[in-house]
Amino acid sequence: MYPTPSRFPVPTRSRLASTLSILVALAAGAATLPASAQTPQASSSPASAAPVDAERDQRFARWIADFSASARAAGISEATLQIAFEGVRFIPRVTQADGAQAEFTRTVWDYLDSAVSAQRVIRGQDKLLEARPAADAAAARYGVPADILAAIWGMESNYGSNTGDIPTIDALATLGFEGRREAWARSQLLAALKILQNRDIAREQMIGSWAGAMGQTQFLPSNFLAYAVDADGDGRRDIWGSVPDVMASTANFLARSGWQAGQPWGREVRLPPGFDLALADGEQRRPASAWASLGVQSMDGSPLPAITDAALLLPAGARGPAFIVGPNFRTILRYNNSTSYALAVGLLAQALGGGPPVQAAWPRDLQALSRSQLLALQTALNARGFDSGTPDGVAGPATRSAIRRYQQSQNLAADGYPTVELLQRLQ
Repeated sequence: MYPTPSRFPVPTRSRLASTLSILVALAAGAATLPASAQTPQASSSPASAAPVDAERDQRFARWIADFSASARAAGISEATLQIAFEGVRFIPRVTQADGAQAEFTRTVWDYLDSAVSAQRVIRGQDKLLEARPAADAAAARYGVPADILAAIWGMESNYGSNTGDIPTIDALATLGFEGRREAWARSQLLAALKILQNRDIAREQMIGSWAGAMGQTQFLPSNFLAYAVDADGDGRRDIWGSVPDVMASTANFLARSGWQAGQPWGREVRLPPGFDLALADGEQRRPASAWASLGVQSMDGSPLPAITDAALLLPAGARGPAFIVGPNFRTILRYNNSTSYALAVGLLAQALGGGPPVQAAWPRDLQALSRSQLLALQTALNARGFDSGTPDGVAGPATRSAIRRYQQSQNLAADGYPTVELLQRLQ
């Protein structure tokens, strides 16, 4: 059943002509605007509370007119363009967020302290109890455990309580106009228009983050088109208000991204004394039985899970916990390409199901390197011939690989973990 016409009003010919004449006039560089276009409409939304910049707003309107032409050619109707762009706003805080890069990074244990807090676990267990029929139905249909679905739900929107407050159309139009990622923003904005045209959601209800991620699952519009599911049978894919749609859409995304039913995401393990830490780079894959033959054990001594394509992960270096992770861990990375995020999802799901927390101690005395310190570390590694790629202040796979090679050259434990001590040694 589609939404009632009142939720998706079809514009009158005169209203549409008026709006288009304003955009055409702006595109032609008209000196003045109609009175109705000169004064921005009042709004109580915090996203639109910003000083008026007339020259920028005129350039923004010209960008909207140009984009509308390309969207029209891609099959977007005049009615949808009217719904989407009547009252569209440039949002300064979107560009501010896009350009911001925090100087100080977080340690994985600091991230997990909040991501898998006792409060989030207790709330998640209560929310999963409420959502159990929808979660179990999605799990049965797609082969993704309900605990994993609930963990992603918790990570993305705190179980639906924080879905963002920025209109998706405005956010993506702002990012496209700003230009740093224009091609990406244009493609996502076109996808958002298709969602409106499909009548899955009303324009005013299509809200999310500054980056265009939407709903309780924080799907980008392109992912919504590809993976969102109408599980409650109302004719709409509603990841904003329908828990069955939220659960099924999340499960569908993971299933089609490679989730292997019946396999765990991973497990905390204990490494034997003298273990070659260079093997624990998260990339070298072998059957769990092969890791067991090297002395890798579960924390409780039980057999390792039967993962055929397993890797070892040391998210905090040699002094922190170790994990064996499999294809399903890498599938979670498809949702958010952050090791800390994927680990948080796995551990939160484990806690929601009554499993144990991380048992080995985190090296809490270690200080996280700031971005400028990581930049200096990468520069020093490159200068010594250990290629870490173009210095960017982010400790990605290339940086960790370079650290391991340097550590091996110095007869250090090759855990690939950046520390202040390592930076001082390099300098």
